[in-house]
Amino acid sequence: MIEILLHKQLNCPRQQVIALLLDHNHLGRFFNAGFRQTQAQHIGEQSGGSGAIRQVTMRGITFLEQIVWASDRQITYCIIGKGPVSKHRGDIILAEQGEKTLLDYSIRCCAPWWQPNFLVKAIIKRDIASGLAKLARYCDER
Repeated sequence: MIEILLHKQLNCPRQQVIALLLDHNHLGRFFNAGFRQTQAQHIGEQSGGSGAIRQVTMRGITFLEQIVWASDRQITYCIIGKGPVSKHRGDIILAEQGEKTLLDYSIRCCAPWWQPNFLVKAIIKRDIASGLAKLARYCDER
């Protein structure tokens, strides 16, 4: 099992960060992948929230992620169907600190049998850290 935990402080209010991260069709401005929302959230949920499904294309691989839970403090998602990793779960926890937001991003997954865990972990960690840095720059510019 691979476990990754990243932290980032953002100069945006928590509600704005949640809205940015649930705007699936525009996540490519932060993360090095193509995103397209393919299913809307469940009735009564916030836009892009629980039940929403997005198609992700990265490194020539296309897979689906579903938002399992979304609130004003947390987003939980997982890969559904066939993906580049198995047993995938991502949790993004947000806490306000004054006008800033503290973001904790954790990912748990299993690498394919033919890929070393350390390599898959390094790739995922680098990609997510890069995306969070772009998100931080976006928040700084606003």
